[in-house]
Amino acid sequence: MAKVTESPMGFIPSLADNDESLNRMLDEQGIGRRVAVLYLLVVVCAFLYGVLMGSYHSPVQALLSGLKLVVLFSGTLLICLPAFLVVQYVMGSRLRLFQILSVVLSGIVLSLLIMVSFAPIVVIFLLTGSNYFFLRLLHVAVFGVAGIFGMMRVVSVLKFACERKGVYPHTGVVVFRFWAVIMAFVGIQMAWNLRPFMGDPGASFQMFRQYESNFYTALIHSTKQLLRHEDPPAGTQATPGPEPADSTLDPSTLFDK
Repeated sequence: MAKVTESPMGFIPSLADNDESLNRMLDEQGIGRRVAVLYLLVVVCAFLYGVLMGSYHSPVQALLSGLKLVVLFSGTLLICLPAFLVVQYVMGSRLRLFQILSVVLSGIVLSLLIMVSFAPIVVIFLLTGSNYFFLRLLHVAVFGVAGIFGMMRVVSVLKFACERKGVYPHTGVVVFRFWAVIMAFVGIQMAWNLRPFMGDPGASFQMFRQYESNFYTALIHSTKQLLRHEDPPAGTQATPGPEPADSTLDPSTLFDK
């Protein structure tokens, strides 16, 4: 079974077998500083990847997208954490608030580090003028893969707390998996409301788009557009031919223009 450890820096998470680092993660001594450093890493990594996404449009969009991604991760955690804390308390968990924050933030940091590590690949596609819909789907894929590894880390730490420390209920790991799914849906909804992240380089700068359609139908539509090898006309909606007026197939996606 894969365990989790931290790098020699003491804060950067990774996947490996090291019980000492897991003990340090759950240790209450100096946990406030540990949580602060982990959150700082969340802010820095989220901002950097957001800048990369927005650079598809303009420097202003890049800066705004960086700030939006920080708000996205921070807001999602803030919205979902209270429910998780209450459920764990009811189930008999003896983990305190800062211990749970340390564990969850370590998973988010790992996800963001993986996302940032994909930056050179994304830059190559940006510089070679890749299809607009391909780039949007690439970002979605990066988010998905990184999120899976981040949740794997948290589950590994919680299993360690169950089996070695006896401070976390076994059923709590199952509950966390459901909570992780809920957190993903909340994050997707927040990202949908905060778009655009990429921006259409042929359109004027927009801080926010009006609410329309939904992420899942838009993702399907982007996939169809990619298979048809169609790029959106500059400054226009990328709608292939006549479409219903209700924007059900509007191409706006999680990271849309």
